[in-house]
Amino acid sequence: MKVLIVLTSHDKLGDTGRKTGFWLEELAAPYYRFKEAGWEIVLASPQGGRPPLDPKSNEPDFQTDQTRRFEADPEATAALADTVRLDSVSADDFDTVLYPGGHGPLWDLAEDTDSARLIETTLRSGKPLALVCHAPGVLRHTVNEDGTPLVRGKQVTGFANSEEEAVQLTEVVPFLVEDELKDLGGVYSKAGDWNPYVVQDGLLITGQNPASSAPAADALIKLVTTAAA
Repeated sequence: MKVLIVLTSHDKLGDTGRKTGFWLEELAAPYYRFKEAGWEIVLASPQGGRPPLDPKSNEPDFQTDQTRRFEADPEATAALADTVRLDSVSADDFDTVLYPGGHGPLWDLAEDTDSARLIETTLRSGKPLALVCHAPGVLRHTVNEDGTPLVRGKQVTGFANSEEEAVQLTEVVPFLVEDELKDLGGVYSKAGDWNPYVVQDGLLITGQNPASSAPAADALIKLVTTAAA
């Protein structure tokens, strides 16, 4: 199996003067789930090359066994240093796609037409797709073939308003993931703040927060494996 992991290229946290990017755990935990499943992994980002890491995600309080493993893994760090450009990939070449979060995707991937096309084509091809934490916000401009919002009527989750408030970025982000999913007609649900929570609706898998990244990857592997059986 071959999986595409799509990362942000955006590194500015609004007008705060602080940096953002992708959240390390949300890449590292799925990465090793896929590796252990024997899958081929390709990393992509809008600009290609090395995507920006949210520096906060690599602070001691947020490090995990998997993030430390990733940072010490020459193969993993080499792949991260040289992601392919998102506009160069085709959904036809992959069995599935995963989007890690971090705040960065709310600025670039949420408005990226190549990303929207990739998501729409993947799902229309009968292939599963997973988005974690802030990444479900990337669905904001995706549509079904009849032009209706892709998430309308679908069971979804994503970074909760209460979690955004807890990190004091409610007024910084361009939109709130929970509100956006609801406004699009998604049937949004969540667990308690920072608890792992994954929702699957057909081929679409969404995870609420960083703790949901490994369970979302597990759900994706199960779905892909079942479909291939």
